[in-house]
Amino acid sequence: MKKTLVLGASDNPARYSFRAVHQLKNHGHEVVPVGIRKGAVAGLPIHTDRPVEAGIDTVTLYVGPQNQPTWYDYILSLKPKRIIFNPGTENPELERLAQQQGIRTEEACTLVMLSVGNY
Repeated sequence: MKKTLVLGASDNPARYSFRAVHQLKNHGHEVVPVGIRKGAVAGLPIHTDRPVEAGIDTVTLYVGPQNQPTWYDYILSLKPKRIIFNPGTENPELERLAQQQGIRTEEACTLVMLSVGNY
């Protein structure tokens, strides 16, 4: 299973990040929700700080490109194997920075990937 950090996690059921945390957990993945507001999703606390996590396989983004620059150093410091840019989060600058560090990037939808079995 792939330890996944969900950046932009929310306790709002209308948000795709909410659904992603639930689906990742339902598929057996360890999930680390990180957001800007305290709360909980799928029984997990939403971290509002930048938790130091080892063994992150995937960072899946639910933060728009205009709000990503303040997260660059944190995301890259996690040394994930890949970053998923969900629809609306595409960012050529962050993709380039990640690829320069050997991090695979994908412009895809985490929910679709899970539903078709290619996560």
